[in-house]
Amino acid sequence: MLAFFISIRFIDILDILLVAFLLYQVFKLLKDSITIYIFIGFFFIYLVWLIVKALNMEMLSLILGQFMGVGIIALIVVFQQELRRFLLMIGRKYFANINIHFIEDIIKAKSTIQSEQNHLTINEIIKAVTELAKTKTGAIIVVSDFLKLNNLIETGVILNADVNHQTLISIFFKNNPLHDGAVIIHRNKILAAKVILPINNEILLDEKYGTRHRSALSMNMETDIPVIVVSEETGEISIANHEVIKKVSPKELEEILNKMNL
Repeated sequence: MLAFFISIRFIDILDILLVAFLLYQVFKLLKDSITIYIFIGFFFIYLVWLIVKALNMEMLSLILGQFMGVGIIALIVVFQQELRRFLLMIGRKYFANINIHFIEDIIKAKSTIQSEQNHLTINEIIKAVTELAKTKTGAIIVVSDFLKLNNLIETGVILNADVNHQTLISIFFKNNPLHDGAVIIHRNKILAAKVILPINNEILLDEKYGTRHRSALSMNMETDIPVIVVSEETGEISIANHEVIKKVSPKELEEILNKMNL
């Protein structure tokens, strides 16, 4: 018994902890998706394969080994979106502080001006969302702090306009041809309107939420970018952030946006 404990190295414990952490992150990523059952099924077959190999059952081990070889490729295809989200999560979580525009940030005056612009942008967004909520005008606004989302912008109408609450309200006015779709805001600019966002129908969502909310949560889960939604039915303000969608007040929304580097 003593020899068993002595044979365990620190690197073995670290290895176990890292694998456990990786499995936890995978489960966290897939828990609200139907693909979690595919992952559990594949993991079960993998455990059976390990047991069969340990028992030297050569024929069954060979069959399962061939399945595992093909299965890895199948998993990449099945979990394409989840892998993309996982890699994006790593990039944003651990490297988000690396400012691509670091040359501009060297100049202190530039940083001060940028901060003032961010504050004005947030105020304009809050004003617009508050007014839209009062009139029960449906809206969906993507607020990107680091990506321009060119692939999505191309699906809508490019505006490249300054963020102004009157402009946002007019865009979502029901008789405006641009109202049906999302608005993308990036670095104090309304880049585009009438943008088509991805919708993941496998997401488990409360029945009280509609298509806008599902689209907002799908967008957030795929890109980790916050998405604001105003319900046309109730006038409630919601935000999809950190893979969760929840109702917020204008004050709470302002606090969330202030934590971002727009």
